[in-house]
Amino acid sequence: MERYTGRVALVTGASSGIGAAIAQALVRKGLKVVGLARRVDKVKALELKDAPGKLYALQGDVSSEESILSAFKWIEDNLGGVDILINNAGVIGELPLTSAKTADWKRILDVDVLGLSICTREAFQSMLKRGVDDGFIIHINSVLGHIPPGSSDIAMYGAAKHAVTALLEGLRKDLVARKSKIRCGQISPGYVRTEIHDFLPKYTPEVREKTPWMESEDIAEAVVYMLSQHPRVQVHDIIIRSVGSDL
Repeated sequence: MERYTGRVALVTGASSGIGAAIAQALVRKGLKVVGLARRVDKVKALELKDAPGKLYALQGDVSSEESILSAFKWIEDNLGGVDILINNAGVIGELPLTSAKTADWKRILDVDVLGLSICTREAFQSMLKRGVDDGFIIHINSVLGHIPPGSSDIAMYGAAKHAVTALLEGLRKDLVARKSKIRCGQISPGYVRTEIHDFLPKYTPEVREKTPWMESEDIAEAVVYMLSQHPRVQVHDIIIRSVGSDL
């Protein structure tokens, strides 16, 4: 990780859960971390005063291209540009394919697919503009990006995550064609104890009690592992399941 000391990382969806844990882990490693989220006060509360890095809380909405472009402009003006992008922002919902509202489907696709793609494009262009050839782009995906959906309720979310898997491979091949040394990868976790499950009614208190959870810090450690590899090594995908998981 020493090569990234003092460099700039952008973490989307940094207000809670996995994004918050990643932001703090990178600050502890000495990076300048921009935590992008709608709930900017929650990002500010993550500040670690004794850590070697620094956290910058920035308000933004990944479902809005205008908001994303504004965030990248702020980073360019104030910190120089993005060297590491962690595409963590995501939304979920129990949205049956035969009855859900179009607006709810669109919200998932706008954040989990289009927002991720816009951030990826802008991060790469920032690196290209500054001659950065050792940057890193990491998508926080899901086990559901690798397996068929278990029910109609999560099929649209699963489709979005399968799209992320396809987009990552497309990005890798683009970078190879450019002979770029910029690396990319994804972390695909199973059950992680985060507030995202508050949006899934099936996760009643009884179900949550029986679910074998991982913690957000487990995923943050996987991100650090991916970043820490020798520049000749590209860890393309890390699938992480909790012990006893049926997912």
